[in-house]
Amino acid sequence: MHARSWVPERIRTAPPHEVISVDVLSQVLRAVRLTGALYFEVSAAHPWVTVTPSMKQIGATMMPSAEHVIPFHVILFGRCWAMPQDRSVEPSEVEAGDIVMFPFGESHVVTSDRNRWDGKASDLSFYAKAAASEAPPFTLITVGGDGQKAKFVCGYLGCDASPFNPVLGALPKMLVVKGQVGDNNGLMQQLLRAALDEKTNRKAGAETVLARLSELMFVQAIRQHMDSLPASSKSWLSGLRDEHIGKALQIIHTQPAACWTIASLARESGLSRSVFAERFTRFTGEAPMHYVGRWRMQLAARLLATGASIGAAAQEVGYNSEAAFQRAFKKYVGVPPGEWRRKSKKVH
Repeated sequence: MHARSWVPERIRTAPPHEVISVDVLSQVLRAVRLTGALYFEVSAAHPWVTVTPSMKQIGATMMPSAEHVIPFHVILFGRCWAMPQDRSVEPSEVEAGDIVMFPFGESHVVTSDRNRWDGKASDLSFYAKAAASEAPPFTLITVGGDGQKAKFVCGYLGCDASPFNPVLGALPKMLVVKGQVGDNNGLMQQLLRAALDEKTNRKAGAETVLARLSELMFVQAIRQHMDSLPASSKSWLSGLRDEHIGKALQIIHTQPAACWTIASLARESGLSRSVFAERFTRFTGEAPMHYVGRWRMQLAARLLATGASIGAAAQEVGYNSEAAFQRAFKKYVGVPPGEWRRKSKKVH
C-alpha cells in the first residue's frame, strides 16, 4: 500500500470536537448512501393505534434501492406514545415537534393511549399501493375516533448496512428526538412547512425536497443523540466526541488511503501506542487497523457498485497491488470484489 499526499480539509470555525463529529458523520452518511422519503400524513383522533410492520416485510417496497430501511414519524401536533412492537424498550411519550425513529427497522406501535398497544398492521398491499402511487409526496390517512387530535408524518430512511456502517450499531432500538420541529422560527420547522407546501401545490421536485428534509432530520437526530450521551458512554458516536479518538477517526476518514499504522495513528491522536489501541477499541468495538480496513472496503464497495474497475477501486483506497486489494476485500466483505460488483449492478 502507499500513502497519499492528501491534506485534510481545515475548518477554521466552530468548536474542534463539534467539527470533528459533524465532519466524520457527514462522510460516513455519504459513503453509506443515506437517502430519505416521506410517504404518509396521518390525521388521528383518540382512541387510535397504528402498527407499522417490520422493514424486513415492507422496506424493499418503500425504498427498493436501500439495503437497510429506518422508519420514522414526525409529530406535527398533539401527543402520543411509541415503542417497538416486541416491547423490548419502554414506551416513550412524543409530542408536537418531536421525531421518533426505529434504527433497526423493527415493527413498532404508535398509540394515543399509553395503556393500549394492541392493533393490527395494514395489509402489505397497502404499502405497495402507496409506493406505486403517482400522486406523491403523501398518502393521507385518517384513523381513530372523535377525541383529542394528533397529526404526524411518516417517512423512511434508506442506507447501506454493509460492508461497513458504523452509525447503525451505535444507535438505540428507538430514538426520540425532542423539539426538532416545534419552534416556529427553527430551520426544521421552516423546512417542514416548505415540504407540506410542496405537497399541497404538487410543485416540481417535491419528492426531492422531502427526501432531503428527511435526511436532514436523521442527521439532526444523531447529533442530538450524541449530545445526550453520558460522559461514560462507550460507542462509535461517543468516540467522535473524544478528543483523541475523534481526531483519529477524522484522519482515517479524511485520508483513508494513507499508509496508517497503529503507531502513526497514535502519534496523530496524541497518545501512546498502547493507550491509543486500548482506547480506540473501547469506543469503536474493534482494533484500529481492522477499523481502517473495513472503512476502506466500504469506500471501495461503493466505487465498485457505481461502475469503477477493481484496479481503480484498489488505487483509490490505497492499494498499489490489485491482488492484495482482492485478498483484503474478501477478508473484510466476505466475497471477492468482482462478485460484489456483479451483485451491486443487479440491485442498482
